[in-house]
Amino acid sequence: MARTRASDYDDKRRAILDRSAELFAAHGYDRASMSRIAEACGVSKANLYHYYRDKDEILFDVIRLHLEELLEAVEAADRPGLAPEPRLRSLAGALLEAYRDADAQHKVQINHLGLLSSERQAEVKASERELVRLFSEAIAGVAPHLAGTALLKPVTMSFFGMVNWHYLWFRPGAGLTRADYADLVTRLIAEGARGIAEERVPEVRVVGG
Repeated sequence: MARTRASDYDDKRRAILDRSAELFAAHGYDRASMSRIAEACGVSKANLYHYYRDKDEILFDVIRLHLEELLEAVEAADRPGLAPEPRLRSLAGALLEAYRDADAQHKVQINHLGLLSSERQAEVKASERELVRLFSEAIAGVAPHLAGTALLKPVTMSFFGMVNWHYLWFRPGAGLTRADYADLVTRLIAEGARGIAEERVPEVRVVGG
């Protein structure tokens, strides 16, 4: 007879992922053994194997779930019918809110995604690409002259450069709120992208796609 899952199976699995993300972020993936993960989670190693067969699977789920939650939050906040700048502001705010209490997961995504197998990388990168597509579309809304040009991708990735590394310096209650920063990033991108219109948009060849 197949073993039935406990009613709190999903909660315990999520707790394992959250604690593992903290370990990977603080000490590196290579130094976080299954024994160390079990100890940090307050469970036996045998019990840990009931939820995950190895730490590669844990790493994959940490990154996969993090990206899925980011995408879900941004998609829920998207209002294509809004004026272009408020739409971009809504998306930026949703993304920054989704990063709340997820610094460890975000750091693991940035630093350790390349450790996944090619098949698993392909799966999580699909979520990354969809996030980029949504923001690229919104940025093209505030700067229509960039739509279809080689500059749209660099401008979009500049947006992600501002929000993806905010965890290194952002401290709640010390200066800007997340909403304030969403406003600032939106203004920087919108006004900067529009400023490109003052000159002819160059034909830029983006290396690597």
